[in-house]
Amino acid sequence: MQTYRPTTPGRRGMTRPDYTMITKNTPEKRFLQVLSKKSGRNNQGKITARHHGGGAKRMYRIVEFGESNRDIPAKVLAIEYDPNRSARIALIEYENGEQAYILAPENLQVGSLIICAEKPDFRVGNRMKIGNILNGTFVYNIELIPGKGGVIARSAGSSAKVLASEGKYTTVSMPSGETRKILSECYATIGLASNSQHNLRVLGKAGRKRHMGRRPEVRGTAMNPKDHPHGGGEGRAPAGLKYRKTPWGKHAHGVRTRNKKKYSRNLILQRRTKNKN
Repeated sequence: MQTYRPTTPGRRGMTRPDYTMITKNTPEKRFLQVLSKKSGRNNQGKITARHHGGGAKRMYRIVEFGESNRDIPAKVLAIEYDPNRSARIALIEYENGEQAYILAPENLQVGSLIICAEKPDFRVGNRMKIGNILNGTFVYNIELIPGKGGVIARSAGSSAKVLASEGKYTTVSMPSGETRKILSECYATIGLASNSQHNLRVLGKAGRKRHMGRRPEVRGTAMNPKDHPHGGGEGRAPAGLKYRKTPWGKHAHGVRTRNKKKYSRNLILQRRTKNKN
């Protein structure tokens, strides 16, 4: 982690991950796309996600989460910073001359050779079918639907653990603590997502949060009763309710938000640990 001298109150205690892994500062223009800000508003201009707005301008990097070039070795040209995600991205070049951005694993070096194949050599950065990966291996950027691209364990330092493979399915321990089955035909990348120290960073001041596009949040207990169910009372007081509520009176904590139509319950062997609070 990189620390700073306490020259200002915002610098005191401020930390951020070390950028020594990054080898290239300017992105490839052909992989850039305009990223317009919505500020949490829908097509009618109404706020649907609160506390969004502002933030520094950024361009979107087109990252390849799938396996468009199978059985073609690729060489790592550079490790770059991506403002749209916590993990680092790597610029690779295939033997056929094509280039692409991928999610970089931890400790990936410039000049390394990686490949996406059904059963390649067993080393960090290679992408293969999860059914062919040895038990106990940590993987990231995992598919749920074959050919659709990785959707699981893509943030900095995250990974899942392969527990067992049997027939059509492979049992995987998810980053959330959930244990579930995944089709053995799905692809996954060996290793951990890069920038594992991301969760140790300290922003130091509110301005850095604004640069990220996050506006201030006001506690419900600091409001009046007409503005929030937690508001009111003499002096500072807790919510005083049987369960926490949203500003619109709905349950706020411990509510299931998973879409029933997008996952199979029979594939979940053990759910993640429930919060006892």
